[in-house]
Amino acid sequence: MKLLKTFEDKDIFPSVKAINHADFRERLAARAVLFDQDKNIALLHVTKYNYHKLPGGGVEEGESNEQGLSRELLEETGCKTEIKEEIGEIIEYRDKYKIKNDSFCWIAEVIGEKEALNFMEDEVEEGFELEWTSLSEAIRKIGNDDPGDYQGFFIKQRDLLFLKEAEKLIKEKNGERS
Repeated sequence: MKLLKTFEDKDIFPSVKAINHADFRERLAARAVLFDQDKNIALLHVTKYNYHKLPGGGVEEGESNEQGLSRELLEETGCKTEIKEEIGEIIEYRDKYKIKNDSFCWIAEVIGEKEALNFMEDEVEEGFELEWTSLSEAIRKIGNDDPGDYQGFFIKQRDLLFLKEAEKLIKEKNGERS
């Protein structure tokens, strides 16, 4: 999958000095720009920290990235899905947690009916709410977010880039110019 960008603390918080990332723990994650039958996408609003994010999450041991994505999408959106197209990969070095977060993202579509959500306990505590919105509105919302926690700043940059890349791919597929 194509590497779109690598983010470090110094890229998001300019006053922070670069550090060596050699001893960082690696976390694999899968996310999607998930379209429903109305051409709206799933967006999670993290109400406690005032930001939005794409559905997805950590890939568990023994799962492929695609299997982890399908599981996460079912949990967070209540939808069975079909992966359609690769968007790309983004690596985040989060100094505060000494973690290298490697996210892979796809365009996916909902199959069948939307069912009940199954948020994890920490997601409930953070006030996760599922919204369905247009791609352009999702870009606007994430672009206007002012996250209230450290992770939110990384998520905002990461998911905004994934959304803009998805928009570009869709326009290219439809023969439109960016």
